[in-house]
Amino acid sequence: MTEASEKLPLKTKILYGFGSAAYGIKDNGFSVFLLFYYNQVIGMRADVVSLAIAIALFVDAFIDPLIGQMTDRTRTPIGRRHPWLYGAALPIAAAWLLLWHPPEASATVQFFYLLTMAMLVRISLSAYEVPSLALLPELSRDYHDRTSILRYRSLFGWASGLGIMVLAYGILLVPSEKYPVGLLNVDGYSTFAIIGACIMAFAVLVSALSTHKRTVARYKAEREPPKTAEGFSEMLSAFRFSPFLLLMLAGVFAFTNQGLLFSMTPYLLTHVWEFGSAEMTLYSAVLFIGVIFAFLLVTPVSKQTGKPKGAAYFTLLAVIFGTVPYWLRMMDLFPGPGSPYLIPILFTLVVISIAASISAMILTYSMMADVTDAYEYDAGKRAEGLFSSGMWFMQKMVGGMGILLAGLIISFIRLPAQAVPGTVDPAIVDNLALIFVSLVTVIGIAGTWAYTLFPLSEQDHGERISKLAASMPRVK
Repeated sequence: MTEASEKLPLKTKILYGFGSAAYGIKDNGFSVFLLFYYNQVIGMRADVVSLAIAIALFVDAFIDPLIGQMTDRTRTPIGRRHPWLYGAALPIAAAWLLLWHPPEASATVQFFYLLTMAMLVRISLSAYEVPSLALLPELSRDYHDRTSILRYRSLFGWASGLGIMVLAYGILLVPSEKYPVGLLNVDGYSTFAIIGACIMAFAVLVSALSTHKRTVARYKAEREPPKTAEGFSEMLSAFRFSPFLLLMLAGVFAFTNQGLLFSMTPYLLTHVWEFGSAEMTLYSAVLFIGVIFAFLLVTPVSKQTGKPKGAAYFTLLAVIFGTVPYWLRMMDLFPGPGSPYLIPILFTLVVISIAASISAMILTYSMMADVTDAYEYDAGKRAEGLFSSGMWFMQKMVGGMGILLAGLIISFIRLPAQAVPGTVDPAIVDNLALIFVSLVTVIGIAGTWAYTLFPLSEQDHGERISKLAASMPRVK
């Protein structure tokens, strides 16, 4: 048995997982606030803002495979991944600060500023996230321990994102004499950026240091550098690997829904449910309950059902409980704004939906680690970075589609700029809810079906690892 096949110590799991705080803050900022900030605060058109964000996503997504391959081929005294992890910390922080401080300029200049800064943020995050996720197959080859490790990445990613959302809604983006509507508070967004940049850089460095000794020792103990997918044709061959393609198919639906949901959240809470700053702060805190449930449930459910079925069940539950409030609202069967029953019922359903959705995401990343082992067994080559980049490539491409869809929806229904809750034409609000819930339902059901197609099981994984373990040295 190799060290990599032993379970990872709890301390290392926690510190490694803490690194995802950087991605959590970035993802929350992009998905929840960025479209709203540039549209409602800066004054750019929603479709133009979403176009800039989507373009940045697409460009970055095509860079990810290059980063993945380069990390696979990196050879330094501290291994393949860690030079990238250490080098990404400061660029991430600097790009994040610049993104939230656009110049006062023409609409064209602001568009290209947003596009450039969004690309820099995403590329610098990729330089950390791609090699960080690629570490997973190297940290542990245990089928269920990988899911356990990813629980901590998910926990810290969501905790950081929700934490800074609570900070934003509860302290930074609150009404003042100058800004009667809290979400239009320009000064609050500046502080939001500064705090986020500091946490992101710190989290990246802590995570890199926590895995340094284990992975570098294993790297130095290798008899010879591992074979990797070096040429362009070999990269394409890896990306045509059947289990990888099937997992990507499921991920397309899952991450499209995630991007759409997050981008639409400020609009839904503000105009469908007419929440103010206090309710939005409570909403952010309630989401963390769903994160905790996912953390507790995902491993036991996975052990009982297997990863593919577990992901399918979780995806279906997320769709059902996430859309029920909107379907019932259209039938006048759900409590409306101002009702004392609205918050407890809505938040209960949201907790269940979020817990199920996060659990499906955790299992998706865990299955990707299994794909890398299956490819190594079949092709005799290690391509952790390449497959990690493929996951990020897919997530960013379809996540960008979710954000783009959100911007198109807002433009299509003609929601007024700087609209005050409760003053928008009810027909516009009804269209907002109907279009959103219809898209989420269709995409979610398709994702449920796609997860059932994934072919790699726990038994298959165990057999492959047993055969691969004989060729791996044990590090003491």
